[in-house]
Amino acid sequence: MDIRHLQYFLEVARHNSFTKAAQALYITQPTISKMVRNLEEEIGVELFERVGKRVSLTDAGWVLFSQAEVMVKSFENMTVHINELMDLKRGRLRIGLPPMVGASFFPQLIGQFCDQYPGIRLELFEAGSNKVEADVDAGILDCGVILLPTREGVFDYYSFVNENIMLVVHPSHPFADRSEVPFSDLEGERFLLFHEDFALHNRIVDECVRAGFHPHVVYKSSQWDFLSEMVAAHIGITLLPETICSELDTERFRILPLVNSSLKWHLGMIWRKNAYQSFAMREWIRFSQESLPARYTAK
Repeated sequence: MDIRHLQYFLEVARHNSFTKAAQALYITQPTISKMVRNLEEEIGVELFERVGKRVSLTDAGWVLFSQAEVMVKSFENMTVHINELMDLKRGRLRIGLPPMVGASFFPQLIGQFCDQYPGIRLELFEAGSNKVEADVDAGILDCGVILLPTREGVFDYYSFVNENIMLVVHPSHPFADRSEVPFSDLEGERFLLFHEDFALHNRIVDECVRAGFHPHVVYKSSQWDFLSEMVAAHIGITLLPETICSELDTERFRILPLVNSSLKWHLGMIWRKNAYQSFAMREWIRFSQESLPARYTAK
């Protein structure tokens, strides 16, 4: 049984006539008669009582009629919804964004996307790169922004930012008058870092170990502006991407490049490799990749 059997059956029942039903459906009468006969053979009961050219529903026909209306209507609704998805009139996307990334790059992009596709619902989840990557892998998120590199066997991605991590100190700090600071000179400093959920936390700790020391971490936060205010309060130093540093008041902070450092803020949008991609998801990847600024300033 396919949906056409039910559609043809309903049309005959509504018109009480194979001839009128065939005319309404723009098909031949033998075709609709054969379809109804096949349906009766499949179910094993007669659906119509035939008296001359006029037909009426049997008891079994009335049972099928009430159920067939629901099934055909559901099928029609499903078809409409699928067509709307294909036309990007509806859909849902779950996107993970680290706090630094969301505020710096995505408000305007998200606004433009929502204006162009008002029927697509964007659900934004704020979390560090490690959490975003794990949730995309688990299917909790459709895609998300992380600090690259990522597992290329698991994820597809595109990169949109690759810039240096800068040292941020108080204007009275001994480093403040320098033009640059070797990373090894940070030994003994009080570090203000992001929480462990943020990939940048582990990258900084690893860089310290490569430079021959373990960082003395005095505070952790999930907010870059809070970390910078802690620097302003002369509590310690922090390391932030160039994009974030450009928003800091140079009267209150000294921003210095680091020498002999491999730290980079290399961002990418990831999604699970070989997973099903909705029409909305495909359009988001295309739209965001074309709209996000490709910035590669890291040396």
